Amino acid sequence: MKKWVYLFTEGNAGMRELLGGKGANLSEMTNIGLPVPQGFTITTEACTQYYEDGRQINDEIMGQIMEYVAKMEEINGKKFGDLKNPLLVSVRSGARASMPGMMDTILNLGLNDEVVAAMIAGNPDPKFERFVYDSYRRFIQMFSDVVMEVGKKYFEQLIDEMKAKKGVVYDVDLTAADLKELAEQFKAEYKKQLGEDFPTDPVVQLKEAVRAVFRSWDNPRANVYRRDNDIPYSWGTAVNVMPMVFGNLNENSGTGVAFTRDPATGEKKLMGEFLTNAQGEDVVAGVRTPMPIAEMENKFPEAYKQFVEVCGLLENHYHDMQDMEFTVENGKLYMLQCRSGKRTAQAALKIACDLVDEGMKTEAEAVAMIDPRNLDTLLHPQFDAAVLKAATPIGKGLGASPGAACGKIVFSAEDAESWAARGERVVLVRLETSPEDITGMKVSQGILTVRGGMTSHAAVVARGMGTCCVSGCGDIAMDEENKKFTLAGKEFHEGDWISIDGTTGNIYDGEIKTVDATIAGEFGRVMDWADKFRRLKVRTNADTPADAKKARELGAEGIGLCRTEHMFFEEDRIAAFREMICSDTVEEREAALEKILPYQQGDFKALYEALEGYPVTIRFLDPPLHEFVPTEEADIEKLAKAQGKSVETIKNIISGLHEFNPMMGHRGCRLAVTYPEIAKMQTKAVIRAAIEVQKAHADWKVKPEIMIPLICEVKELVYVKKIVVETADAEIAAAGIALEYEVGTMIEIPRAALTADEIAKEADFFCFGTNDLTQMTFGFSRDDSGKFLNAYYDTKIFENDPFAKLDQNGVGKLMDMTIKLGKPVNPALHIGICGEHGGDPASVEFCHKIGLDYVSCSPFRVPIARLAAAQAAIAEQ
Repeated sequence: MKKWVYLFTEGNAGMRELLGGKGANLSEMTNIGLPVPQGFTITTEACTQYYEDGRQINDEIMGQIMEYVAKMEEINGKKFGDLKNPLLVSVRSGARASMPGMMDTILNLGLNDEVVAAMIAGNPDPKFERFVYDSYRRFIQMFSDVVMEVGKKYFEQLIDEMKAKKGVVYDVDLTAADLKELAEQFKAEYKKQLGEDFPTDPVVQLKEAVRAVFRSWDNPRANVYRRDNDIPYSWGTAVNVMPMVFGNLNENSGTGVAFTRDPATGEKKLMGEFLTNAQGEDVVAGVRTPMPIAEMENKFPEAYKQFVEVCGLLENHYHDMQDMEFTVENGKLYMLQCRSGKRTAQAALKIACDLVDEGMKTEAEAVAMIDPRNLDTLLHPQFDAAVLKAATPIGKGLGASPGAACGKIVFSAEDAESWAARGERVVLVRLETSPEDITGMKVSQGILTVRGGMTSHAAVVARGMGTCCVSGCGDIAMDEENKKFTLAGKEFHEGDWISIDGTTGNIYDGEIKTVDATIAGEFGRVMDWADKFRRLKVRTNADTPADAKKARELGAEGIGLCRTEHMFFEEDRIAAFREMICSDTVEEREAALEKILPYQQGDFKALYEALEGYPVTIRFLDPPLHEFVPTEEADIEKLAKAQGKSVETIKNIISGLHEFNPMMGHRGCRLAVTYPEIAKMQTKAVIRAAIEVQKAHADWKVKPEIMIPLICEVKELVYVKKIVVETADAEIAAAGIALEYEVGTMIEIPRAALTADEIAKEADFFCFGTNDLTQMTFGFSRDDSGKFLNAYYDTKIFENDPFAKLDQNGVGKLMDMTIKLGKPVNPALHIGICGEHGGDPASVEFCHKIGLDYVSCSPFRVPIARLAAAQAAIAEQ
C-alpha cells in the first residue's frame, strides 16, 4: 500500500517534491529540535490522485488520514470533539514552490457548539470566553469562505454591522457576547447560502477542509500565479494538518511573521512584524497594521530571546535568508513554518554577495540562487533624484516593494485591467489587496494600500512580481464605493495622477519623471561571477544606436538581430519607400531605393559605432509590403501626386497588396526574389557603412553578418545570396579595403529545420526566429491566438503561452534537429536564437543544452539572459 501521509517526524527538507515546501520544512525544523506543533502532511501525490479520481479523496487515502489523526491525538494528548481536552487543528496548503496567498488555509478546525460550551465551562475567566468565541467565529467564517465558497464579504458585512452597532472601530473591541452573537449570525448566513446546517462533526469538517485545499490548487488565482512562475500544474499541493496554537488566547499571546534579513534591501538584521492577541491571518491579511518585531522583546522577553536563537539556527542550517511564521501562546514560542524568503532583486543580490563573504555559499551557489526573472526590476525606472528633491511627499506608507511608479488612480483590479488595456498607466489603490486582485496588480505600474504591513499579501505578491508597492498608509481616508480617497486634505478621484516610491514609501501628488537604472555594486559583482561560468554568448535585438548602447552597458556581446524595416517608417524615408512600392519598372524602383540608401547606410554606421567591433547581424527586409502603404486619404493623395498617378490607380495598387494570410504571404526572402533591387540596396548600405567605420577605426574588427529571413528551400538562399555576394564584393573591391562579411539565414519555417543539412552548405550562420517558428509549428497566428488561448489554459491543454515560453517538445525538437543536421555539414556554422524567447530563463537553459552559440534578446533582458546562461552551465556541472 502506498504511503500517502507522513508525520513531521518521518520527513526531512529533501522531501520537497512529496511533502511540499511547507511540509518538508516543518519536518526539518522538527528534526533539528525546534518547537513545532506535531501534526502530519498529506502528500502532493494524494492531490494528483484526487484529480485523477474526479476530484474525490479515495477510501485508501481517507483511511490513512484518519489513522494519522489518531496518531496526532496520541502525540498531543488531545482528541477531536472531546469535551474535556479537545484537539483543534489548522489545515494549510503547501506546494513544492512557494505560492504566497494563492491557496487556502483553515484555522481552529474541530470547534462546534458542544466543544465551545465545554471549553468555556472549564475556564471561568471572561477573557477566555471571548477568546473561544473569537476562534469559533473565525473558524465558521474561514470554513464557509474557503471550503464552501460562500464568499468572505457576507461575513465582513456582518462584522462591520456589529462594530457599528456597538460603536467600536476594531474587532478586538467586541465583547464575548458580541462574538457569540456573530457566531450565531454566521451559522445562519451559512444555512441561508447553502441550505444546510454548519457541520458539527470534526471528522466531516476535516475531510471537507482537505478536499478544499486540494481544490484550491486549481483556483483561478493559483493558475495565473503558476503560469507566471513556471510552476507545472502536475505538481499538485500537499496538505499540512497541525494542532492549533493560539496567538489570540490572551494579551500574553501573539503571532508574527519575520525574515532573518531585510527582504527589501537584504540588510543583515531581523525584520518582521508582530501582533498581540491575534491569529496569523491578521498579520498576513493586513486587517490590523502590526508592530515591528523589535517591540516583541518588551512584551515577551523570553520568547523573543528564544526566537532570535531560532533565526540564527535556521539561517546557518539552510544557508539562506529565512521567512518564518510563529506564534506565542501564553509566553511560549511555536514555529509554524519557515521557507527561503521571497525577496526583491536588490535584496537577492546583496544577500548572495553577503553569503559568499560570510563563507556560507560559493560563487557558483550564489549565482544559482538568484531568480533571473527578478533582475527585471533592477532595470526598472527610478524617480529622477533632482525632481524628487524638489517634490514634497503628501503621505508615507511602508516601502514594501521597491521601484518608482506613477500613473492614474484606479480602485479595483477590474478597472486596472480595463484601463491598462486601453494603454493607460495606472496605480491600483485599495484598502488592502486580496489574492483575487492578482490580474489587476500585474498590469498596474504600482500598488498603494491603506492597511497591511511589509508581510501583507500586497507586499509579498508585489515583491514577487517586481511591481512597486507602498502599503499601510493609514492616513488615507478611503471611499472605495465612490472611487475616491482623501490624503493630506486633498480629495483624489479615479483617473487623477499619483506617484509612489516603493523604496521609501513616499507618496506624491501628480506625475514625477523617472530615469533608467544602471548596473553597479552587487549587481555588477554577481554579473561578473555569472560571466565566469557561462558558455553561451548573449547578444541583443536592437534597431537603434540608443538601444544598442543601452544593451552594451548591460553586457551585450553584439547584436543578434537588427530589424531593418523599423528604419523605413521614419517620415523622410517612408515616402521614398512608398514610391518604390508603387513603381512600374525596375528603373523606377531603383531610383526610389537610391533615395533611401544614404539613410540606411547612416543607420548601420551608427550601429557599428555603438558596438565598437562586436558582431552585428542585420536582417534584410521581412514584413509584407502592405504594412508600408498609406491608409489615410491625405497620404494616398500625396503619394499619387508624387508618382504622377491617379488616386484611383494608387488605391488599386494598395488593394492589390492585400493578402488573406500576410504572415505566410509575400514577405521575407520572397520580397528579395521578386524585387532583387531591395536586397542590392540593403547590401550596399551594410557594406558601405562597414567600410566607412573600419577605415575610421583600424583597431576594431567590423565584420557584418547579413541575415536572409524566412528561407524554406536552399535554392532561395542560393539565389538571394548570389545577389548579396556580387553586390558586396563589387563594393569592397571599389573601396580597395579588406573586409570580411558573412551571409546566413533565419530558421523560422519548419521545412528549413527539416532540410538544415542542405541549407547549412550555403549559410555561414543560422539564427532561430522562434516567434515565427512557433507560429508556423503550431499553426497559430500570433496576433489571433490570444482570443482562444485562455480556453486552452482553463482546460489544461496548455499551461503557458508558447510565444512567451519556448515549446521544448515540438519547436525545441526542430531546433535540436537543425543543429544536428547543420553542424556536421558545416563545422564553422554558428547558431543563435533571436526570438522573444532569447530572454526567458527556461528557454535560455534549453538553448544551452542543445548547444547554441548565443542567445539574443531585448536590451533590458540581457542581464537576465547572462544569469540564466550561467545557471544552465552550473546546473550541467
